Amino acid sequence: MCGIAGFIGTFEQPNRTLEKMVSVIHHRGPDDHGVFFDENTDVGLAHARLSILDLSPAGHQPMTSNSGRYLIVFNGEIYNHLIIRNELEKLANQHWRGHSDTETLLAAIDEWGFFDTLKRLVGMFAIALYDRKSSKVYLARDRMGEKPLYYGFVDHHKFVFASELKSIKVLPNIELAINRDALALFLRHNYIPAPYSIYQGISKLEPGQYLTFSVGSSSIEIERYWSMSDIATQGMSTPFVGKEQEAIAGLDRVLKSSISQQMLADVPLGAFLSGGVDSSTVVALMQNMSSRPIKTFTIGFDDKRFNEAENAKAVAAHLGTEHTELYMTAKDALNVVPLLPTIYDEPFSDSSQIPTYLVSKLAKQHVTVSLSGDAGDELFSGYNRYTMTNRLWGKLSKVPLPIRSYLANLIRIIPPTAYTKLLSPLGMSNAGDKLHKASYVLLKSSVSDLYHGLVSHWDDPASVVKQGIESATWLTNSRLENIDCSDIERMMLLDSLSYLPDDILTKVDRAAMSVSLETRVPFLDHQVVEYAWSLPMSMKLRNHQGKWVLRQVLYQYVPKELIDRPKMGFGIPIDQWLRSELREWAECLLNEQRLEREGFFHPKPIREKWLEHLSGKRNWGYHLWDILVFQQWLETQ
Repeated sequence: MCGIAGFIGTFEQPNRTLEKMVSVIHHRGPDDHGVFFDENTDVGLAHARLSILDLSPAGHQPMTSNSGRYLIVFNGEIYNHLIIRNELEKLANQHWRGHSDTETLLAAIDEWGFFDTLKRLVGMFAIALYDRKSSKVYLARDRMGEKPLYYGFVDHHKFVFASELKSIKVLPNIELAINRDALALFLRHNYIPAPYSIYQGISKLEPGQYLTFSVGSSSIEIERYWSMSDIATQGMSTPFVGKEQEAIAGLDRVLKSSISQQMLADVPLGAFLSGGVDSSTVVALMQNMSSRPIKTFTIGFDDKRFNEAENAKAVAAHLGTEHTELYMTAKDALNVVPLLPTIYDEPFSDSSQIPTYLVSKLAKQHVTVSLSGDAGDELFSGYNRYTMTNRLWGKLSKVPLPIRSYLANLIRIIPPTAYTKLLSPLGMSNAGDKLHKASYVLLKSSVSDLYHGLVSHWDDPASVVKQGIESATWLTNSRLENIDCSDIERMMLLDSLSYLPDDILTKVDRAAMSVSLETRVPFLDHQVVEYAWSLPMSMKLRNHQGKWVLRQVLYQYVPKELIDRPKMGFGIPIDQWLRSELREWAECLLNEQRLEREGFFHPKPIREKWLEHLSGKRNWGYHLWDILVFQQWLETQ
């Protein structure tokens, strides 16, 4: 795992500029760094290296191909690079300098060209490739978006790119203006969806895309070499037709193939373990294929609402892993808050970013690579919003909208605090807040409308952000409405296209790389993704429970009673902290005069939610966290 950066354009002291670009992402690659600059074309490449495969100088980047035609800086891992090496050796005599996957990648590009090589790769990556012969620079991002890649033009015509925004921000004599439309999207989603970034003129390359920049021109071309929506459509149109046991065996086989490739490393390796279905499956299969105990890591909480550590401990004991757990106090979490703007570079307010950082920091003390169970929810219908829609929408949609609106208004007559006080003795926590949220479900006219509401924080961000208008995203892309699939499958596809890469994978990449830990996600091997989308929904969502087929794989290794329990998110009690430990900090950032002076938000709706939250009348924790994260980020700019 590494960090990359570069430019095409005229800068004073170009080598020094490249050194500066790579120095600010030293955390992504603390083991080595290198720069390259071509004075004839003004092409500059920079690389920070975290050594995982081939720890010798033979893995140094920027790296030149044997032919001398190509130079590359590469962030990621090519899991099938040994297979590609064998194939290349059969075609021609290869002279290998070392055994890094970067060298394999360059040899493949020499043999097959860039586009055909991309289609052969199994892995996670962000690539910048300079073709000296054609005077072109190519950028590419992996199929599912595990590795980040920003690009854009600064100072009118200089093309720049980097793994993180901080490498672009250090360029001399440039000013980056905040994109208010992206800020409106941030308030809706708690992340800024690709291709947008917080800065005007700077974009994120989307998953499965590659970009071509011709030196000497100021235009770029962006194309797809792999499409998530096409794969989903293909899988649903030609579904798996075998028996259930064959589907279970097939999933077991494709997951083992992915995990065995991702366990390849020349450094210590382990896994995150929450005790849920996804991470337990990954760890169970790792342990099944390992002759030694796998190192596993869990973060625990004193607050039982958020604590999965006991479940993880039980799974680890059954599998015989070398398990390490750390219980997080409120103070531990609060100490992370000042680090968030540096870790994430642009506003990002999924509050599970805090425990993700802490579990990454814990793992880094023992290993350099950690596998995770991310993406199981999107592929196998695991989110509560899928089961809730499956269970309730068919019945609700039969009730006329005017009657549902009347019922919603009746629910909202009584304040949430009264419901909570009445129902908490029955073991129903936050009952008032849940009922008020449920009242909004009653007002939805379609599943599409319902989904949009379920994944939104602020319902009307443009009314909060001054001069901010939400740009088009996958959620507003009408093309997906024409895909022949069920409502739940469309929700899963939308989550895979946006929420997964722009929230989940962003959260894990930045948190882990900030402590120089490489994370790998076996579920995101594109062969696993393609197999999952070929399975019918009846093998994913059954009897109002998600991940049916994945559970059957897991039950072969872990007893059912250790796994079957209500789904628990990887969250923190942010609502409580804003009323206590974080109150003074929040009050300063949400000061009405300050909001007015800075000029990004209309203070009134924010102050109303803040006062309602403090009084306990409503729980606006997530909405306020969005504003606070932006305010803190702005303060550091």
